[in-house]
Amino acid sequence: MVMESRSKLRLLLLQIRRSDSVRSEERRSFAAHAGLNESQIDVHNVFEEPRFGPEIVDGYDALFVGGASDASVLQPEHYPFVNEAESLLQWCVEKDFPVFASCFGFQLAVIALGGRIVRDEKDFEFGTIPIRLTAEASKDDLFRDVPDPFLAVSGHKEKALSLPDSCTLLARTDICAHSFRVDSKRFWAFQFHPELDRRRLIDRLSVYKDQYVQNDDDYQDVIRAFRETPDSNGIVRKFIDRVLL
Repeated sequence: MVMESRSKLRLLLLQIRRSDSVRSEERRSFAAHAGLNESQIDVHNVFEEPRFGPEIVDGYDALFVGGASDASVLQPEHYPFVNEAESLLQWCVEKDFPVFASCFGFQLAVIALGGRIVRDEKDFEFGTIPIRLTAEASKDDLFRDVPDPFLAVSGHKEKALSLPDSCTLLARTDICAHSFRVDSKRFWAFQFHPELDRRRLIDRLSVYKDQYVQNDDDYQDVIRAFRETPDSNGIVRKFIDRVLL
């Protein structure tokens, strides 16, 4: 019965990517770790369609929000879709529409719900890093059986300085918050990338390496340091199994 229900799910991925190869890889990554076929995930790319409203989620069971290396939540004057995306996430909270927001999606959610994001060019996270759980994570549907700490893919220069009210912090590092749930809503946000594993991280870095590494030697050292992240990746499927099914 669960498999029949899973095959009928339809999700929308709000995508913030310019590169065709990364667009395809991101969709495949979400599908693979969610246990879905790619055909079950449609895409709304904000660079192609920057004006949109809540109607884009009509007919879908949930919303994925992806990451971005091509935009900043702190520059809505340059990226008009930032305000549109924030309004969409506010609507999702109001209507309790299921949301799974990764990286840039986390930052959008923080600002949309009243928190604060800052940019840090010097002390930023990149690679596969250990993330610690809070006490509240033991009661959360997605984190209750995740080990503490767990490894996850993270790469970001913008981070949460403060979380919105009515949200529960679930995971963090010494540098910043890494996950929260909106209280009593089916809405989770992750600064790390639950959808990204080691192999796909290497593919992703080949596109964006100028933003994160200084030279080819540094690039090879970074790749050698990457580790597998099964506990983080399993969170995507738990969202499907425990929230949508």
